Amino acid sequence: MPSLVLDIALSAERLRAVYQGQANRILLSSRDGRRVSLPAHHIRPFLTHEGVYGSFELEFSPKGQLLSLRRLG
Repeated sequence: MPSLVLDIALSAERLRAVYQGQANRILLSSRDGRRVSLPAHHIRPFLTHEGVYGSFELEFSPKGQLLSLRRLG
């Protein structure tokens, strides 16, 4: 399966727009420079009081459908 590694550093303040209903997608860059528009609900399991921080692997189908997002390490 194709995959991308994302280093995510989003403070709780930056994610506020998502929870206020002003945004429903998050634009991220992968380590290899590709841009990914991720539906915000996929990062909710990783959200802490500080925000979302860490390295993640995004697996997707050949058609570009998201299959999984998991924290690395």
